[in-house]
Amino acid sequence: MRLQTLLHAVFPPECLNCGAQVEGDFALCGPCWSATPFILGAACDLCGKALPGQTAGGERLTCEECHAIARPWEAGRAVMGYADVGRRLVLGLKHGDRAEVARAAGPWLARAGADLLAGDPLLVPIPLHPLRLARRRYNQSALLVRAMASVTGAEIAVQALRRLRATPSQDGRTRDARFENLSGAIGPHPRFGKALKGRAVVLVDDVMTSGATFAAASEACRTAGATHLRVLALARVGGDA
Repeated sequence: MRLQTLLHAVFPPECLNCGAQVEGDFALCGPCWSATPFILGAACDLCGKALPGQTAGGERLTCEECHAIARPWEAGRAVMGYADVGRRLVLGLKHGDRAEVARAAGPWLARAGADLLAGDPLLVPIPLHPLRLARRRYNQSALLVRAMASVTGAEIAVQALRRLRATPSQDGRTRDARFENLSGAIGPHPRFGKALKGRAVVLVDDVMTSGATFAAASEACRTAGATHLRVLALARVGGDA
């Protein structure tokens, strides 16, 4: 008997969300899959927000928010809306030591971000400040990058960016306050940031709300000489499918 089969016999795989028995590791059961707001139809081409009522034709689609804000990147995608099961999965990954969520998200990110991989880009995670990293013990965005790379074979640069200062929480802040809070807070790493020069980059994070964090990271990549910038989030606030 194969070791994996034996392990499954003793410890049957459980749904990432509800704990029900499922057929394979790092999976959702049928009801939880149905309750997860995956963004599968038309979406904003800059931030990935689902656009109900739109059709995913050949034209470039832009949401109202991205019409109002100049985005320093050229394309963006998101796997799911930040609601229901999607929200619980992200919170488990971010605050609940549930690294298995990142393992499950690898194929989801690969599907959602397939067109962002043109031009052999680097996958770069949004960095955590060292103090927050010490408390959390891992960077959830780096876990997502590694999981996506294991599926796509894309090159990664986990330490290319760094947090230059410890920013207060974004919770409860207005859109403008979020951008002000993150302004200048991310920069290229003095040693590892050299990998960004002349490269297309896909920035990866767990959640996009206003886009302020992605904007700060994009500016840092530009400073380091990156050419084409794209963004990919596991979940998009307001992006319910």
